[in-house]
Amino acid sequence: MTINVTLLLIVMTCLVSYQAFNNTAMRHKLLFHPASVAEFSEWYRFLTSGFVHANWAHLIINMYVLYQFGDVLEYLFTEQLFGPLAGRLIFLFFYLSAIIVADIPTFLKHRNNSGYGSLGASGATSAMVMAYVMFQPWGWFIFPPLPGILFAAAYLWYSSYMARRGGDNIAHDAHFWGAVYGIVFMVLLAAIYRPGLLQFFIAQLLQGPSMPNF
Repeated sequence: MTINVTLLLIVMTCLVSYQAFNNTAMRHKLLFHPASVAEFSEWYRFLTSGFVHANWAHLIINMYVLYQFGDVLEYLFTEQLFGPLAGRLIFLFFYLSAIIVADIPTFLKHRNNSGYGSLGASGATSAMVMAYVMFQPWGWFIFPPLPGILFAAAYLWYSSYMARRGGDNIAHDAHFWGAVYGIVFMVLLAAIYRPGLLQFFIAQLLQGPSMPNF
């Protein structure tokens, strides 16, 4: 039986998030709390924070993005690049590592701030979007209606700006570094395992824009 890792991640995230919606103690135990990581070595929070969400809207948005972009990337990894088993393992590693890596700068910034906490899969889904843009830099997004490369640049600028500004209870640091990680991961993956893929990324970028086809 073929396992769709994207759907498995969505189901697991929805189940854990739903349980946390109804169990405040569970949510506080799983969310990313840098001070608890620093003081009590609760390193698991780097990973578990990606499976809990603040509310239904937060969960639905992240899972929609994961479904839209993760499903495409999983297909590319398994059917075009690395084969069924290796492709799924690499895809799973990419997603889980993105959750962790996106929170590292947040940990360094807030490890002495006991009042700070964050949760959600946004760091990983940001990585997924940027990885997709590597394959389709001039593919048009429906919302906002921009080519992928322009959306990526705008997203990185906005996340960086809002992270510096702060004040809206959104983990923009995780969004920014998750997005950066998505680009870096794909470049390193291509350079190490598929040099031809790196040439493909460059060729796609140099191809230039096309008219939208919504």
